[in-house]
Amino acid sequence: MKNKTLASLAAAVIMTSAVFLNGCGNIVSAGSTGTEMTENTETRTAVSEDNTAAAAVTTQTAETTADTDSAEAAENTADTDSADENEQFTARDLAQTADLSEASYITVSDGETVNITEEGVYVVSGSAKNASVVIETAEDAKVQLVLDGVSIINTDQPCILIESADKVFVTSAEGSENVLTVSEDFSGDEDAVIFSRDDLVLNGLGTVTVTSQGDGIRTNDDLKLTGGTWIVDAADTALKAHNGIYACDGVYELTAGNDGLHAEDNDDDTAGDIVIEGGTFTVKVGDDGVHATTAATVNGGTLTITAGEGIEATQVIINDGSVNINASDDGINAGRKSTALDVKVEINGGTVTVAMGSGDTDAIDSNGDLLITGGTIDITGQSPFDYDGSCQHTGGTIIVNGTQTDDITNQMMGGQHGGQMGGQMGQFGKKRR
Repeated sequence: MKNKTLASLAAAVIMTSAVFLNGCGNIVSAGSTGTEMTENTETRTAVSEDNTAAAAVTTQTAETTADTDSAEAAENTADTDSADENEQFTARDLAQTADLSEASYITVSDGETVNITEEGVYVVSGSAKNASVVIETAEDAKVQLVLDGVSIINTDQPCILIESADKVFVTSAEGSENVLTVSEDFSGDEDAVIFSRDDLVLNGLGTVTVTSQGDGIRTNDDLKLTGGTWIVDAADTALKAHNGIYACDGVYELTAGNDGLHAEDNDDDTAGDIVIEGGTFTVKVGDDGVHATTAATVNGGTLTITAGEGIEATQVIINDGSVNINASDDGINAGRKSTALDVKVEINGGTVTVAMGSGDTDAIDSNGDLLITGGTIDITGQSPFDYDGSCQHTGGTIIVNGTQTDDITNQMMGGQHGGQMGGQMGQFGKKRR
């Protein structure tokens, strides 16, 4: 695959300047040197006289929120300001449109790689086969990709590969439809359609459809979900992160052969948490709907999960929101995956609905303690509760097979066996995480 280098536009370049990728050869920005210009390839640079493509995207600038006052302020300050609702999210994480005042514009082409080496905002559009956008910048650089009607279909390599950056935002432009596909097995270790080695934020006001023969979207750091519509169909796991997954808004339709949301660091069992503050998740997977090494916490949002196990972690904590699980093994399962936390299931609020398949399965299974202080729990199944430690029930409404009850009958023997066997069987056929 041929390589192209696209640096961010110099400050002196006017806002409507754009860089397009067409045909073969290196692409140079307005600040490129004469040496770069004379390489044996065709170079085309569109300037302000031909800004048709830019106009389609710059209409969003009026809607830009937290980081639109100035490009410099967005880069230097917006990403350090915490949002009110949760310290996990910065103002720029939550901004669903980008500051396009100094953006560069890219049109993808067949068989070509776009190399982004400098901090900035890049608007990506066009249709291509076997093309990639590769980000390799300084470790303190923030890069924002605005997907505005882009379609990339690759055979065996990521459509977007993030080798190095401080943080990368992948933002869908308002009303845009974007398609990213890898049709066959990946040829290397970067086995996701969007693969990042650093922090990754998914947001926007459009739709991104991801289809993969491996993982859908993966980062070796934090994954933040704050907006947009993301439709992911993956042979392995739909959304995967090493450090943690943090969600506060957006729509996510996840279909996968393995897990829906998975947070795990193979080298550190104290990492790998999932926190859902909001958003709408529809998850249909072969194994776990939500899988966290440490804690899976639901503080809001709507989760509709059809899976082998609905939610699995060392600690499963539900404080609010709507959780609807249809499971063939355990609905909610807390088991020892981390040495840093005690094992427990804790439900303090929200609505939890669990429907279990027939057989030796548990709706709520804790290999440690079970705490219920509030919320509404509606269970359909033969074994509603299984806990190995203590049980504290101080509040909330419990409905089992249509009847409200205050009794929590422990099905430890049958449920424990079922949970262990289900977990062991679930390991077969899994790829490495």
